Amino acid sequence: MKVSVPLLLSSVCLISACSGFQQGDAFAQKYECESGEVVAVNYQAPDSAAVYYQGTRYDMEIAASASGARYVGGGIEWWVKGSGPDSEGLLLKHRAGGSSGDIIESCTAL
Repeated sequence: MKVSVPLLLSSVCLISACSGFQQGDAFAQKYECESGEVVAVNYQAPDSAAVYYQGTRYDMEIAASASGARYVGGGIEWWVKGSGPDSEGLLLKHRAGGSSGDIIESCTAL
């Protein structure tokens, strides 16, 4: 059976991004950004997250990433590496072609 590289990468990223995530689990994490802003994230399922930034909620779906977990929705991306305290997150603009744009915020979990 032939498996496409994008499909394989998406599967690997989905599995690695959500290790330890059980069906029915949901957890929230707050991140303090270098600018002083706070990003709150509700990881609702292995493949989705709600990101709260400057009074706006962004519903995001998981996307392929080389490392960490990358969520896309509402014209922005949330890219997080690690879990729990001291994990790192980037809030970025999302380009129409599917690539990452400029960094909006660089954050560390509380």
